[in-house]
Amino acid sequence: MFNRRPPTLLNRTVLVNLISGNAVGGVLTYEGRDSLILRGVTVHEPGSDPAPADGEVRIDRINVDFIQVL
Repeated sequence: MFNRRPPTLLNRTVLVNLISGNAVGGVLTYEGRDSLILRGVTVHEPGSDPAPADGEVRIDRINVDFIQVL
């Protein structure tokens, strides 16, 4: 009766907070079992200004603390 899948985050702007304390923001283009791929990425590190990253960024899910939808 309630066999729904959770809503997908694909093509949404997200902020992925990592267990290292850094964060990566961008558009989620791939959401796999073991990894995420983001485009248009900005890297946020404590104590420094946000910096853009070139190309796509792949993040292993084991490094993800939590994901925020923006």
